Amino acid sequence: VQLQASGGGLVQAGGSLRLSCAASGIIFSPKDLSWYRQAPGKEREVVATITSSGSTVYADSVKGRFTISRDNAKNTVYLQMNSLKPEDTAVYYCRILRYWGQGTLVTVSS
Repeated sequence: VQLQASGGGLVQAGGSLRLSCAASGIIFSPKDLSWYRQAPGKEREVVATITSSGSTVYADSVKGRFTISRDNAKNTVYLQMNSLKPEDTAVYYCRILRYWGQGTLVTVSS
């Protein structure tokens, strides 16, 4: 199983980024999918989860700003991040079951 995350980068506060995570070697559609992040000096935390039926759950810190979605035909999960804040700066990871992507760095400048 491989998870390939992409889409991170440097953006100014208030800007937007869209992260993607493409999975291979796993049957994608019946699985819950999640995005996590880990800021420097902090523990990894869950940001958003989308279930196999399409239900979504968000951390309070990103509600109303981030949107998780999935395309089962492409085996890809997305994280649309709007109104970014400096405190969103972190390495973002996708996760399916016990499998993790390699992480993509998001840096938000003030």
